Amino acid sequence: MYVSYPFCAQKCTYCNFASGVFPRELSEAYPEAVRAELLAVQWQWIPETVYWGGGTPSQMDSSILASIHAEIPGRPWREATIEAAPGGITREKAAAWQAAGINRVSLGVQSFITKELARTGRKHTAEVVEHEVAILGESGLTNINIDLIAGLPGQTGQSWKESLDWVERLGAPHVSVYMLEVDDDSRLGSEILTLGKRYGAPDVPTEDQVAEFYELAVERLASIGIARYEISNFARPGFESIHNLKYWRREPYLGFGADAHSFDGEMRWQNVESAAEYVQRWQEGRPVIAERTAADAAGEPFFLGLRLSEGIPAASVRSRPGVERFLREGLLEESSGRLRLTPRGVLLSNEVFAELI
Repeated sequence: MYVSYPFCAQKCTYCNFASGVFPRELSEAYPEAVRAELLAVQWQWIPETVYWGGGTPSQMDSSILASIHAEIPGRPWREATIEAAPGGITREKAAAWQAAGINRVSLGVQSFITKELARTGRKHTAEVVEHEVAILGESGLTNINIDLIAGLPGQTGQSWKESLDWVERLGAPHVSVYMLEVDDDSRLGSEILTLGKRYGAPDVPTEDQVAEFYELAVERLASIGIARYEISNFARPGFESIHNLKYWRREPYLGFGADAHSFDGEMRWQNVESAAEYVQRWQEGRPVIAERTAADAAGEPFFLGLRLSEGIPAASVRSRPGVERFLREGLLEESSGRLRLTPRGVLLSNEVFAELI
């Protein structure tokens, strides 16, 4: 199950999620709305994983986290993750997370270079991350993910290598590498699209440079035993995200909170996007679900399953229009009965998925 906590101390320039800084009254009412949604569920299965995403759920009071966890069946879960922003992790908070059942922490580092961080609105430093990773380790929370973004304003080949050096130095077993998304849902993306100058938009690396950063990360992480198992995710053996693998393998999941998504194997549904509307609907006794659609059983294996390095069964999709052409062009490959993206196919995956579905 997934729980959305869309509240942040500040809105990062690159962020295109339904999150941000909201009034205190809303942040106080929101957990009660989530609890009400949770208590109304008739569980068809027992969750193996819990994931708190955001926003910045690490800024939530730990007692609230514990009280909501008390209503979730299946504890101890195989994996319980909380996303955290560096700069606010204390020994007391880490201990409270562990007491509440958290056993994995995903750190939104994005970069270890102070100048790059400053231009996004982030306030932590590499040294802060190092200190807090040590705190987590001392508390027994050693299953840590580090998020990085390739393509931030001012990023260079040298600065990207420095960030990768820090990853190796800290020894985290899982790393996520996201290429900067340019769309008008973020302030930086909108500025880039309109050829503006704010937020460092003129200094964003080119698409070719971003691709080079990504390929360097693939090579560097592999050299230290952190292999790519999904387009944006890398892990030491045994540290792959159990929760996220469920998404890509099309297993059922339930989402709670604003803009959370759910899937039961046949239908997909989404809660209202804004935290304010989500709370208002709860207070008025109205459903928080905004939309229901039938799952695309034919197309989803391509844009979900092909993201995984393990690929998908070839026999079930070999006749799909476009597959043979992508095999000839070297964007797909087939081996041991599995269809996979090639390294070049990974870089062009959006184009491959768009045609196949």
